[in-house]
Amino acid sequence: MALFPSNFSATFLNHTPSRPSISASFSKTPLLPWRNGRSNSLNLRFLPPPFHLLHPLQISPISCRFSSPPSSPSPVDLGPKLDKLPAALEISETQEPNSRVRLSVGVPPAVCEDCRSRTIAEFMKQAKIPGFRPGKKVPESILESYVGKDNIQKAIVESILKRTLPHAMSSVEGRALKDSVRITSKFADLEDTFSSQGSLRYDIVVDIAPEVRWVPENGYRNLKVVVEIDNEINAQKASEQELKRRHKSLSILRIVTDRGLQIGDVAVIDISATTIGEDQSVGQKIPSAESKGYNFDTEDGDKVLPGFVDSLIGIQRGETKSFPLVFPESWKQEDLRGVHAQFTVECKELFYRELPPLDDSLADKLLPGSTTLEQVKEALLQRCLEVEQTAKDQATDNAILDQLCKMVEVDIPQSIFEEEGRQLYGAKLLQIQANMKLNEQQLAILSSPKAVKEYLDNQEDNIKHVIKQNLAVGDIFKRENLQVATDELMKEVENSIAEFKRSKQEYDEERVQEQVQDILEGAKVLEWLREHAEIEYITH
Repeated sequence: MALFPSNFSATFLNHTPSRPSISASFSKTPLLPWRNGRSNSLNLRFLPPPFHLLHPLQISPISCRFSSPPSSPSPVDLGPKLDKLPAALEISETQEPNSRVRLSVGVPPAVCEDCRSRTIAEFMKQAKIPGFRPGKKVPESILESYVGKDNIQKAIVESILKRTLPHAMSSVEGRALKDSVRITSKFADLEDTFSSQGSLRYDIVVDIAPEVRWVPENGYRNLKVVVEIDNEINAQKASEQELKRRHKSLSILRIVTDRGLQIGDVAVIDISATTIGEDQSVGQKIPSAESKGYNFDTEDGDKVLPGFVDSLIGIQRGETKSFPLVFPESWKQEDLRGVHAQFTVECKELFYRELPPLDDSLADKLLPGSTTLEQVKEALLQRCLEVEQTAKDQATDNAILDQLCKMVEVDIPQSIFEEEGRQLYGAKLLQIQANMKLNEQQLAILSSPKAVKEYLDNQEDNIKHVIKQNLAVGDIFKRENLQVATDELMKEVENSIAEFKRSKQEYDEERVQEQVQDILEGAKVLEWLREHAEIEYITH
């Protein structure tokens, strides 16, 4: 249960810097897609409409895409056997940054003439020219005047490209990534060259599967990981807090009439805050620290800005207090770290709790099905122990993955970067949509190319970090010859498709299977690494 409204908690709740540790809430949310590989369902990142519009688009004279972009590197499949050409192509390959290859393709006159003849024959076959029976040979001069010389030239050049492109791509077969092929030569220039020389030369750029380099080689086999765990957070303490929360939920609130606020009370307060300058002058408002009619439980003081509760002790109904506080350097919002602020709080209402006796008579209300208080305590403790272990496992996995990133060097292709970034952004939009129910106009703005590009630019380091983790894990899976059982894969695919159907979301079965495969492979790798790594747990 959220203790503060969303527009308030971002600033006011105390968050510690991100690190691999067990969080106070024992969150089960996976940080990576394969983290749920151990549970009964998988967390797929397949995006239903309208987020499919976020997938990368290629702009080129002809369509060079072979299939939908994958969530992990997959080589291009050139499909059926290549059509035999009357002469060999001249192909030169140049390595470029970010695992990209440039192919310069020279098409000799013999191939161009063969493509020209085929195109003319096709036009004659399909064109319905007055005075000529369908399929009858038509003089080219008449065909040109009827169809248009420019249209014929365009069709010939396109025919050359479509016919020779698979041959050119055969030099990178098994290495080229899906949806990354792009002809960079301008179509107009190709038309001019063909018209004047009867031959053609064009350039292709294509991303290839990146090479993962381990420093040191096979360093993951001797992995040493340190996992930090907060010693203040444990299952015993969490279960006690949960019991206290449930007990409080059964209380009756009574109005305080003869005293000020004390620990244990609940106050309805209005809060505002402004920054304080070095000269003690009042600065700007802090919108995220404002709240109206907020129900504040004084026993939740450890979750708010240090000093806030102490500053409110003694305040009475109808009274307003103003006091200065400083945001600590560990504050999650970087722009507020170390900021001096003046808080103003008005107490609208003040209540105290009338708690029922905590004994066996409350057992069934505290936990349905229980008959004694001891049963309640034991059941809550077991639940918290399970969540604590899950949090510990997640902290371990995060520490392992962070360590892997430090040991690998890889040139990330732009197509993989954009695809991963769009996947992450799409997942973020889905979460926003679930929390806020965006309308069509808001969705259109957030799904626009400009919004996506801003996200890719701002989150570049984070996106590359995730990609390095994915590539490192995939490389370990292959090196160690790990396997995913077919029945396990099929079962998870069926579960995932069933979930899409229940949610009435569109899905692509092949895409779902690819992502389930990735998730299960990641889970196998993490399991292998935990068994072979030297893991040290430290508390702080």
